Amino acid sequence: MVDVAFVDLRLDEGSGIDVIPRLLDLAPWLRVVLVTAHGGVDSAVKAVRAGAVDYLAKPFQPREVRALTEKLLADRRRERRQEDRSGGRGDREPTPVLESNDPAMRKVLEMARQVAETDATILLTGESGTGKGVLARAIHLWSHRSDKPFSTVNCPALSKELLKSELFGHVKGAFTGAVRSQPGRIATTEGGTLFLDEVADLPLAIQPRLLRFLQNQQYERVGDPRTRQADVRLITATNQDLRAAIAEGSFREDLYYRLNVIELEVPPLRKHPDDIVPLALTFLYRFSQEYNRSVRGFSEDAESRLRGYHWPGNIRELENAVERAVILCRGTEVVSELLPGPLGELEGPVVDTPSGELVTLDQMEANYIRHVLERTDSIEEAARTLGVSTTTLWRRRKKYEI
Repeated sequence: MVDVAFVDLRLDEGSGIDVIPRLLDLAPWLRVVLVTAHGGVDSAVKAVRAGAVDYLAKPFQPREVRALTEKLLADRRRERRQEDRSGGRGDREPTPVLESNDPAMRKVLEMARQVAETDATILLTGESGTGKGVLARAIHLWSHRSDKPFSTVNCPALSKELLKSELFGHVKGAFTGAVRSQPGRIATTEGGTLFLDEVADLPLAIQPRLLRFLQNQQYERVGDPRTRQADVRLITATNQDLRAAIAEGSFREDLYYRLNVIELEVPPLRKHPDDIVPLALTFLYRFSQEYNRSVRGFSEDAESRLRGYHWPGNIRELENAVERAVILCRGTEVVSELLPGPLGELEGPVVDTPSGELVTLDQMEANYIRHVLERTDSIEEAARTLGVSTTTLWRRRKKYEI
């Protein structure tokens, strides 16, 4: 399996930047480096937006290629170890502000620490990218279950049958392709904490099974009549309105009340702006070490831009922006040009409506998503531009029939 690819900017049939998304579609784990004799921030920014992790300017020495390759392979090995520990989740989750200057955020964190000491089921709500997944992990670490497993299941990522098997397990021959028995996440998380991300997307057919497990900690594996018992604490998260889902018939009301014993609403980053720069500095120090850069901070203008931007993708978008800035920075200080613009918008009209006509927020969001999709080369690039996960973008496209 190939882990690192070097792609030249100038190819016989077009630009290497256009090749990068196609490579990543085939191999999402790939570390792609753009090779160019035409170095400059502009081409580097385009390469990173397309999915490259670094760029190499010609002429270069073999030792430079060797050093960069060794570093990227070390990064990939570290990522594999993280995937093994987290049950196959290779995506990095953003680190939330666990010590905040904002009273509302501090209240959420104080309550999280308080309820962590219990076995109460917790529902985390809030916009995509606010750090709900990492707050769930923090609650686990603050609890008496901290020495037991913490496991995450992303509900929209699996089909109904696969999700049922992932949660409850199955026996050999239970369905086509079940060549061996699997215990399921509930069994492998015995004594620990199971985190169901985007629980609003849990299929209706599975919801009664989960409700029963919450009521008496009992379940059956797919294809096996034997009833099993497990001691697992459940934390769930959603960026959707579960009450609206109940009203439209896609979510059970009784399950909602079982999940919502304790609700913690994680505020969007724009609601606690005093945390933006400290959090950005935390990311900067981490990525500076990870990419072996000597970046030490942000310029005054860069800090102003960080505070002035509205961060629609929240902490995840901030993390991605800082990572990109550290990769592109060639000095010891990130300058404002390496960060998102004042409005974070692409050039050109976003909403095409007759003069003076008012539109709903849903219409504006749908039009803007179409605008971004038309101007980007892949779903991954569009999601990065919008500051959301590909799962969230997929859900928005389904909602607006895009």
